[in-house]
Amino acid sequence: MGIVVVEICDSNLMNTFDIETLIESEYPEVAVLISDCLSFCGLCRLKPYSLVNNRRIHGKTPKETLDKIRTAIEEELAVFE
Repeated sequence: MGIVVVEICDSNLMNTFDIETLIESEYPEVAVLISDCLSFCGLCRLKPYSLVNNRRIHGKTPKETLDKIRTAIEEELAVFE
């Protein structure tokens, strides 16, 4: 398990990317978990989002959200440097 955990809802628009392979190849210290549901009912239908160490990250598009996920990962990893 990584020191940073990114959680994605299986029904979310973020699944337009192979986000698990993409993020884990860029950041070996990150674990991406795809769940059936993250219990934020309806949010996955409204906008793409993820949880990065339990912090909600969202954007208007999957690409914007992916960029914000990367920024959040960098912030989390900075704590360990």
